[in-house]
Amino acid sequence: MPQYAILIYETELPGGVVDIPPEVMEANLAAGDRIAAMGVRVVNEQALQPSRTTRTVRKGGLVTDGPFLESKEVLAGFFVIEASDLDQAVAVGRLLPIMDGAVEVRPLLTE
Repeated sequence: MPQYAILIYETELPGGVVDIPPEVMEANLAAGDRIAAMGVRVVNEQALQPSRTTRTVRKGGLVTDGPFLESKEVLAGFFVIEASDLDQAVAVGRLLPIMDGAVEVRPLLTE
């Protein structure tokens, strides 16, 4: 079955996870059951530390603090799913509660 990366972008909150509104956190926790009900398998899922913990390696090996791009939205987390096709993967992306960001759905390269 094809695999897709679901990339979650959000505006960082000053207090991090503790500042996420309870209804958004509840919706995130409920998404797993809704995804499974669609017949989609979550292969891997990861939340990321705040962008201030990021180190970027540039051409020539120069290491800088912070993310590569300046943006109000940062990559907050990602997961990999197995879905029947891109439309089903996008339907999964639409289930995710987004406060002030976006969800990117991208097919993974296969051998």
